[in-house]
Amino acid sequence: MKLVAISGVRQAAAIEVPMPRPVKHWALVKVHTAPLCTEFKAYGAGHTGHALGHEACGEVVEVAQPGRVKVGDHVAVMPQAACSACACCLSGDYIHCQQQTDYQAFSGGQECTGTMTQYLLKPDWLLPILPAGMSFDHGAMACCGLGPTFGAMQRLAADAYDTVLITGLGPVGLGGIINGRFRGCRVLGVESNPYRTRLALALGAEAVLDPADPGTLARLRELTGGLGVDKAIDCAGTTDSRRLCIDAARRLGQVVFVGEGGDVPVHGSNDMIRKGLTLHGSWHFRMGDVPRLMQVIQRTAPALDQLITHRFPMDGIAAAFDLQLSGQCGKVLLKPWA
Repeated sequence: MKLVAISGVRQAAAIEVPMPRPVKHWALVKVHTAPLCTEFKAYGAGHTGHALGHEACGEVVEVAQPGRVKVGDHVAVMPQAACSACACCLSGDYIHCQQQTDYQAFSGGQECTGTMTQYLLKPDWLLPILPAGMSFDHGAMACCGLGPTFGAMQRLAADAYDTVLITGLGPVGLGGIINGRFRGCRVLGVESNPYRTRLALALGAEAVLDPADPGTLARLRELTGGLGVDKAIDCAGTTDSRRLCIDAARRLGQVVFVGEGGDVPVHGSNDMIRKGLTLHGSWHFRMGDVPRLMQVIQRTAPALDQLITHRFPMDGIAAAFDLQLSGQCGKVLLKPWA
């Protein structure tokens, strides 16, 4: 079988590795769609490795014992290998599990710890079954395409009464526009990339402002009658973008940090006490909310077709990473069998 490996600066290719075998409650999944996330940064920097990717969708082709999935099931693939037994896992917040399975000790090798592969192993309880008729490409949006901002909006209880600001309109932020419009929210965005600005407007953002414009904060207040946005979601992961969310939020508003990286100065008095903000960190969504997320995917299919801008075969992985480095794309999909 083949999987993607990075061997140097802007060097990536498909390599041959041994086939994994299912063990205990871990199922073997044939990957039909593997969305690309931030792996292009490792490609650009030359960080070598072959455990790449954390989101996929495919078909169960082998199980070691009866369990939650069976051969033939079409499934989304959730990230990590959480223990399933700790308080976080039992509550549905498995993403915060501190007792991750040692994959190498468990399976006897390091192959298939990532998702940019033709086959992978995954605990069966982290393989949500797709609704009948859902395509692999749309099902693959259950992780980083829609998942991070879906989880954030669940936490915010965002609805049609809210004006929601999203900073950073890469694929995760663009997914946030789809989630926000599905809920009936008024969505404002902040993004400097013209390609992604146009795509955000096509997906339903009312306005997209340039973070480099010194008048952006004033414009956000103008668009909200001087009050500020009800809720803000940072998907950029920079100090400036997080600070903008805090400054743009109204009194008693809520801010969620989704984007990885960066720091942010928070003022205990002006931000937290006098303004009364609530700040959240949100990494993923709760497993109990999977049925709702699947409804979002089913009912926003045309928007997902806009969000997904490119597809590449595994042998075209270097070109896919180069495209991501250019920023001229939405969500990019790897098709391991193309």
